[in-house]
Amino acid sequence: MKTAVIGLGNIGSRVAANLAAGGERVIVSQPNMAEARELARKLGERVDALPVEEALAQADVIVLAVWFDVMKEFVARYRDALVGKIVVDPSNPIAPNSKGGFDKILPADQSSGGIIAGLLPPGTELVKAFGTVAADSLRSGANRKPERAVLFYATDFPEAGRVISRLITASGFAPMSVGGIDKSIRIEAFGDLNQFGLGKLVSVKEAEAVL
Repeated sequence: MKTAVIGLGNIGSRVAANLAAGGERVIVSQPNMAEARELARKLGERVDALPVEEALAQADVIVLAVWFDVMKEFVARYRDALVGKIVVDPSNPIAPNSKGGFDKILPADQSSGGIIAGLLPPGTELVKAFGTVAADSLRSGANRKPERAVLFYATDFPEAGRVISRLITASGFAPMSVGGIDKSIRIEAFGDLNQFGLGKLVSVKEAEAVL
């Protein structure tokens, strides 16, 4: 199984690095292919850099590590290529504000996971994952001892749930489901199970207490 990480900003590059360190086969891709090739070189022989179209064709799992508004455009453009894939959405529906922070760009009762689920074509299995903690925490929290930190996920699809559990484990975290995509609002920015809602990374025992 191959996982393509499309978008190599703070989240995407760290997800790719964690997966590669965990022994997964990874494809990295973004419009600037020179940067993608350099990242692949740094991450080792299990990582390839391919243009977006080739990455979509070769991968079984697609991590769309791009801003929420960009993701909506991406899904519309590559709709047919996503059929039969597991699509992982780490996005948070936020934008910078004038105070140096971020504001949610959706109504309080809406989630980016719910919206993306409605845009994907039939035959695509969506998982909300990898955006529940900050990029720095994806780096520093991986393979934490003595207890691994939890990464929450949400999906309506059992097989996608099994796959994302394996990938989260390979990334150095403990996977924990919060339920279906209708629960993804809890793990997005400003949600009660997002890192910033919890105030820290949590262990499995701590996560079970707040679920």
